[in-house]
Amino acid sequence: MKGVVFRSPGTPVELMDVQLDPPKAGEVRVKIAAAGVCHSDLHVRRGEWAAASPLVMGHEGSGVVVELGDGVTSLAVGDHVVLSWVPPCGECRYCRSGHEARCQKVATVVAPLGVLFDGTSRLSAAGEPLHHYLGVSSYAEEVVVPASGAIKVRDDAPLDLVALVGCAVATGVGAVLNTASVESGSTVVVIGCGGVGLNVVQGARLAGAARIVAVDVLPAKTALAVQFGATDRIDASERDAVQALFELIPDGADYAFDAIGRTSTTEQAIQMLGLGGAAVIVGLPPTGARASFEPLVLAEADQRILGSNYGSVRPSIDIPALVDRYMDGQLLLDPLVSSRRPLAEAAAALDDLESGSALRTLLIP
Repeated sequence: MKGVVFRSPGTPVELMDVQLDPPKAGEVRVKIAAAGVCHSDLHVRRGEWAAASPLVMGHEGSGVVVELGDGVTSLAVGDHVVLSWVPPCGECRYCRSGHEARCQKVATVVAPLGVLFDGTSRLSAAGEPLHHYLGVSSYAEEVVVPASGAIKVRDDAPLDLVALVGCAVATGVGAVLNTASVESGSTVVVIGCGGVGLNVVQGARLAGAARIVAVDVLPAKTALAVQFGATDRIDASERDAVQALFELIPDGADYAFDAIGRTSTTEQAIQMLGLGGAAVIVGLPPTGARASFEPLVLAEADQRILGSNYGSVRPSIDIPALVDRYMDGQLLLDPLVSSRRPLAEAAAALDDLESGSALRTLLIP
């Protein structure tokens, strides 16, 4: 098959012939319908995150099950699935307690080692082993993934669009509904209105937030945020975002979401809080980044700082529910897609994302 291979920072990603071995026990093979281009892929290309390489890129995707490994009974050939970059092992204490986004086996084996649960890869090129990226590697014509990472969804949902649910939508909406448990009537500020940030905005709308303030340096993105549910906009290219927020909401925000993940935006989110407020870190920074805050202020104001990994989702439950919400008209997906490109244009799609000119590009094999 064809797959997009990353070797090292500073070298171009390459579309090349890749060997995909059949699924082993507990795994499935999926023919990819679409793969979303996400900032997490950029972190790897820039060398900001350590990743086992060479690897086949991509962690957001959807497709159709075409082969089952031994013992798989939860799926059937022909099922439409959204890929989850956290395939819960179901055995660790986090999975057993319902916190599947914290799966210990994913955190210690799948993600850092670039392999599947048994510690080996199904990918190679000309005899050279290749690594999986976050247990998915969706920038390819097909993937082999753990069955728990292929989430069955309804057949009438558009298979290309629902690829976005596997990362951007689950991460953004989940941060609001699961991690923060935003209450109806709350005031919410969202820093960064890219693919994830817009989903934080519509998550806040679903939660019944009374005020949703969208912050970005690109006015076109805050304008789009209004379509997703924002009630107010701040152009951070012209004004100090913290000062502007307190002019809009003198008491400060109940919840401030950093959907970018820079040191500066994390610090802004904390500074925007009112009494009892919570800053939620959704966007992921480069490894080693450090942000600062004043502990006395945090304690005296009874505030919290929350980390949100993958929107604290339970993939098998939350991903189908989000697809249902899209089909019921509660969630927007279509405006998130900036373009559709073939796999051969993966490098250009990453460039578009880095420049800020794209929200989500779908790579279509």
